[in-house]
Amino acid sequence: MYRLVWEFNVQPQRVAEFETVYGAEGRWAEFFKFSADYLGTELYKNVKDSHRFVAVDAWRSRVAYETFRKSNAVDYATLDTWCRQLLIHERMLGSTDDGRP
Repeated sequence: MYRLVWEFNVQPQRVAEFETVYGAEGRWAEFFKFSADYLGTELYKNVKDSHRFVAVDAWRSRVAYETFRKSNAVDYATLDTWCRQLLIHERMLGSTDDGRP
């Protein structure tokens, strides 16, 4: 399984919207579900700072994620651009690949 870990600092007035868009049933998850290799998203809110989040996206493999991302580059970029209005800052913390499907 391949996982991508993201950190977000969210606009204070947009936290509820962010949680809806980035949550397990949000716009990103709905977009990723076009791939049978997408396994889900977990969203975690920082208990000391309600504007900071970590999201973990799970895929069957790194190749599956990269193939989806390349095949859907325009739609990915469009959604990503729209979502930036919710954020102060975003960064990828890293990825893991345990080699299991």
